[in-house]
Amino acid sequence: MATEWSALPFLPSRISLSSIREAACHCHGCPLYKHATQTVFGEGRKTARLLLVGEQPGNDEDLAGRPFVGPAGRILDEGLAAAGIDREEAYGTNVVKHFKWIPKGARRMHQKPSQREIAACLPWLTKEIEIIRPHVLVCLGATAAQAVLGRQFRVSLQRGRVVASSLAPHALATVHPSSILRQRTSEERRREMRRFVADLKVASNSKNYKGEPRRR
Repeated sequence: MATEWSALPFLPSRISLSSIREAACHCHGCPLYKHATQTVFGEGRKTARLLLVGEQPGNDEDLAGRPFVGPAGRILDEGLAAAGIDREEAYGTNVVKHFKWIPKGARRMHQKPSQREIAACLPWLTKEIEIIRPHVLVCLGATAAQAVLGRQFRVSLQRGRVVASSLAPHALATVHPSSILRQRTSEERRREMRRFVADLKVASNSKNYKGEPRRR
């Protein structure tokens, strides 16, 4: 029988954003920690109205210990700015907190986390969402969308649509910004960037994003 993987035993007894961030640094809830440089936890204000969820940290994030700081992070910054969203007012995190990779020459190449690894790491994201209580929850990419919005969710069919969720008044998904970088031509990248910004504008236009603060 397979050994159960879970971050639950590593959660602190007193839950706060600072306590779970510290506790996550010592998480051995699944084997991914063995090959990652460090835990990459979420970053942003506790009072953030918008919470962005990606799949996992990439190579640059793994080295820096911060989410969304690599090339995909720059695309995200551009998209948020074009959609009228201040990055400083958003909280950014990932479903999986350790970089999963395989070697390719001297490079470390991203490898998609398994369902078992995602399930093991979800307690951290669950607590982040409970603490932040975002007005708008945006999933970046299929892995994040299916982990947060359900296994049946399809970004290719449902991107940019506000959907029902118990996690936030407004929830939606779009592509991960790294997918824009993978487009073959500059025209394709510009086209996908326009679609990405349009999805983010749905988030910025949601009534609770710039509305009255939610009760805490």
